[in-house]
Amino acid sequence: MPLMAPTLNEPHVLNQIIISPSDTDYLDQLIPSIRDYSIGNRTPQLLQSLSRFASDKESEIESICNTNHQEFVSSVNSLLRIREGTVQLTAEILDLNQSIQTSTERLAEQKKALVESRGHRQNIDETSRAIQDCLEVLRLANQVHDLLAKKNHYAALRALEELQNVHLKGVTQYKIAIMIQRSVPATQRAIAEAVMSDLNTWLYRIREMSQYLGEIALFHTDQRKSRQKQRAEKTPYLEHFNLNSAIELVSDEDEEYDLLHNDDLQVDFTPLFECLHIHQSLGHMDKFRIEYATTRRRQKELLLPSSITLIDEDGSSLHNLLEEMAGFAIVERATMKRAPDLRSSVDVRTLPPQLWSLVNEEASRSNLTSACKQIDELWDSMCQSAVVLISKALHEVDNAESILNIKNLIALFMQTMNTWNFPVRIFDDFLLTLFGKYAELLKKRFSDDFHEIVTTDDYMPMPIQTREEHDKVLNVSWYNPEKPREEQMFPCILPFSRMYPLCCIDIRNFLNQFYFFANDGFANTNVIDETLKNDLDDLLSQEVCDTLVERLSSQYLGQIVQILINLEHFELACRELELLLAAARSQNSIGTSIALRATEKFRSNKKAAEKRIFEVVNSKIDDLIETAEYEWMSPTPPTEPSNYMQTLTRFLSNIMNSTLLGLPTEIKELIYFDALSHAANMILAQPLSPDVKKINPNGVMALAKDVEYLAQFVDSLNVPILRENLDELQQTVQLMQADSADEFYDISTRNKKYGRVDALQGPILLEKLTRTVQAPTKVDKFTTLSSRFKKTG
Repeated sequence: MPLMAPTLNEPHVLNQIIISPSDTDYLDQLIPSIRDYSIGNRTPQLLQSLSRFASDKESEIESICNTNHQEFVSSVNSLLRIREGTVQLTAEILDLNQSIQTSTERLAEQKKALVESRGHRQNIDETSRAIQDCLEVLRLANQVHDLLAKKNHYAALRALEELQNVHLKGVTQYKIAIMIQRSVPATQRAIAEAVMSDLNTWLYRIREMSQYLGEIALFHTDQRKSRQKQRAEKTPYLEHFNLNSAIELVSDEDEEYDLLHNDDLQVDFTPLFECLHIHQSLGHMDKFRIEYATTRRRQKELLLPSSITLIDEDGSSLHNLLEEMAGFAIVERATMKRAPDLRSSVDVRTLPPQLWSLVNEEASRSNLTSACKQIDELWDSMCQSAVVLISKALHEVDNAESILNIKNLIALFMQTMNTWNFPVRIFDDFLLTLFGKYAELLKKRFSDDFHEIVTTDDYMPMPIQTREEHDKVLNVSWYNPEKPREEQMFPCILPFSRMYPLCCIDIRNFLNQFYFFANDGFANTNVIDETLKNDLDDLLSQEVCDTLVERLSSQYLGQIVQILINLEHFELACRELELLLAAARSQNSIGTSIALRATEKFRSNKKAAEKRIFEVVNSKIDDLIETAEYEWMSPTPPTEPSNYMQTLTRFLSNIMNSTLLGLPTEIKELIYFDALSHAANMILAQPLSPDVKKINPNGVMALAKDVEYLAQFVDSLNVPILRENLDELQQTVQLMQADSADEFYDISTRNKKYGRVDALQGPILLEKLTRTVQAPTKVDKFTTLSSRFKKTG
């Protein structure tokens, strides 16, 4: 069964539509009705209802109008009049409304303008405040650059930090803040670069003044040495204390001197401190340390030249080098004492926690120790380079005095750097090399001097004319005269030749110049002692002793004797030198005895000289005895000793009283003993010669007269031991003069009367003897005289 549409209450709907106060409400009431009627397909009914309602209302209106026409007309007129008035009032109202609207629009425009004005003013105020804030920021930014231009770097950095941390935070919404914030790193770099530029300028000035600073430091050290020497002269006890010892430092307190701040030099560390503080504030300390160390290392390399010379007259090249090094190192040490953080500190990050408190307490000390260690590494590198430079130039030096000057300058430099606690071990080792060169040059020079003295000597006893001359010789020589000084008469003759005191002078100079090198606290005095001993030994052995021995080949007896005398005095001098060297060594805490090889060499070559004297004397004796011409079968007895015997004794007397006079008595006696022994043997060899077949009594008498003459000469010497040399000769002559030769063959008698006669030579001589003497004929006498004339002519 189909659904039925709902039944509408049409009168009610129509009343609701009619009484609607407005078109909108009318439609609001009509639309639901149209929808409802559409559902039930009753729209036509609705239209009919509405048409019927409209017809009814028109009929009602028409009825009312027909009934009240006059009233209606009058009402219409009234309404028209009212309408006219209303229109007029409406026009007036519209005019008033227009006027009000115009006023309102004008007021609205004015209010709008006021509102806009207030907004603009607020914007202007805000802009003004922003501008003021930005201007303040710009002022501070400009102030940073102004301070930077005025080189107030730290003030510029503080202003930049204030700008960044305070003022920029109030203007972060503006682009200018972003721009300035972006420019902060560049400004920081500009500050860092500016302060580094000032630091580089300061380092350049420090580099320029380094030499002058080093010169002042060396001069001041030299002054301290002079004052210490003066104090030591007044108080000898102070001689035992070197420069920079505690005693010396205390004694020199009254002369306190600030090397970096004085009337001549002022070293201002402000640029360094400012640069250090700024980089520390910027957090760039590691970079700054590297840059600073690199700069100083580069300056160190520029400080050292590629080469130096050691042969300039004033030694300026080495002076400049050492002064530059001293000034550079002193500035580094002073810098590190003032700013220990300038060098990399010790890395303590791996320490256990319980040690952190100790680390904090020792932080500054650790930094200073680490900094000093790095400076020492830089210092060692510089010292090694300097030693290499000096070593390369050392071959140019050919003068020992120049080496000594170089050593003294280096020693002064070492003492100066010791004052600032710099290690100088490298230079200590180099002084050994320098000493080797010094000893070599010194030895060469004195070797030439000794050689010239020895080779140009006259080998004659040295004459002395005055007491002053005598005293000078005694002062320089190791010689003790037999007579006291007061009893010495002048002029006089000293036993040695001029070469001996001249060599003694050179020996003393050699010793002094060797020990000159040991001054100023040379640490290797034992090397000096040993080198001095060896070099002195070589000089005495090679240049003196060997040269004297070479001259022993001379045939001049006086020269050989003088060489022997000189050798003896040089032996005594060597013994004195051994004591002197031992005493000098004991002062250096080495108390061992000294033995020179030259001492034994002089002693042994004295024997060679004595032997050579024997050879020369015996050679002369041989020459004289060879001139002997005995007539073993002479018909007449001799009336006087032979000429050769007289010449032989005269020769022996002359050498005893002149040539051998300067020799010691025991040597003279030994030479005489050997000479007489040799003469006796040579004389005895005359009758034993195979050429002698027979000997008559006259020949024996001639030999006996010569032997007696020789014996008398020996007796005149008052040396009983010399007669022993003639015993064999005299007993042989006695045997040849004996009436019976049988005594010689009787052992008991022979031992008693002819004990010194050779048992083999005696029978030979006895066989040659003949008891007959042939009287010479006139022809024979003439022949004998002629032969003697030829021999003597």
